[in-house]
Amino acid sequence: MTTTVIDGDAQETGTAIRPLPRIPLIDQARGVALIAMAIYHFTWDLGYFGYIDAETATTGGWRIFARLIAGSFLFLVGFSLVLGHANGFRPKPYFIRLGKIALAAAAISVATWFAFPDTFIFFGILHAIVASSLIGLLFVRLPVVVTLLAAAAAVAAPLYLRAPLFDHPALWWVGLSVDIPRSNDYVPLLPWIAPVLLGIALARLFVASALPARLAGFGDTTKRWWKTLLEQAGRHSLAIYLVHQPVLIALVYGAFLVSPPVAANPMEAYTKSCAKTCESDRSAGFCQSFCSCTLDSLVNENMFADLNRGAIDVTTDERITRMSSQCTAAAEATPDLKE
Repeated sequence: MTTTVIDGDAQETGTAIRPLPRIPLIDQARGVALIAMAIYHFTWDLGYFGYIDAETATTGGWRIFARLIAGSFLFLVGFSLVLGHANGFRPKPYFIRLGKIALAAAAISVATWFAFPDTFIFFGILHAIVASSLIGLLFVRLPVVVTLLAAAAAVAAPLYLRAPLFDHPALWWVGLSVDIPRSNDYVPLLPWIAPVLLGIALARLFVASALPARLAGFGDTTKRWWKTLLEQAGRHSLAIYLVHQPVLIALVYGAFLVSPPVAANPMEAYTKSCAKTCESDRSAGFCQSFCSCTLDSLVNENMFADLNRGAIDVTTDERITRMSSQCTAAAEATPDLKE
């Protein structure tokens, strides 16, 4: 997800153009975002290998954390797009950068197709950066108010414009599907182009102010090793993005081989999974009764072990259908649980 801030060189025109200096703070911000991304992915890896609850990284505060990380990268895409082309569109660096990210996005899709075929990444953060960079270029010269209105519309669109038409796989990238597709990294155009447009709008105001010259040398007198490290990371963010997760997975897998996590109680795992699925449609009280009933039935009929090891297809097995109907009726008949 590299978004290089180009050192501004005045172009040959009839009037003097103020060159844009490189702003270390932008690279440092991208470096911080990379660290946050690595922390999140490490948490996901721990869940995948069973060291923590597998749903930790996709729920609660971690889910918000992930969205903030994605938003920060996309914001910097828009901000850097303005800085890189403030003195006029520079096609060569633009298309070289875009081509690198597009190739990396394709590589991620292919790799995850083989590793996680049911949840492969078909439109993740890199895909979103490519699409947003193309669309964002149209807003670099538009009035700031137009860009801000477009950002607001992008946020509102998934709230009001979802339709079955967009459930077709060819349109999943838009972000208006009624049924959200499964993916390990799903960053559709809507609403995620919004932080890109916000970055463009704020960068336009930034460039028009005296801040670029002031921030260019900010912190030079108090340069620290960690600032230099963050800057270097920010300038090579695409390479770090591609390498960090395989490295983290290898480390966690190595730990798994040496000291595997304690296996979770299969009955507790079943009850938790059942409750999560059930509570998307029914009350917590109903689901507690329903899941307890199905677990007892599975154990009494000697089916739990087979179900736990994947030997039973819950979508076609008539015993599961019968059991579900019986437990639904029993839960609905329980006092104070009727809905």
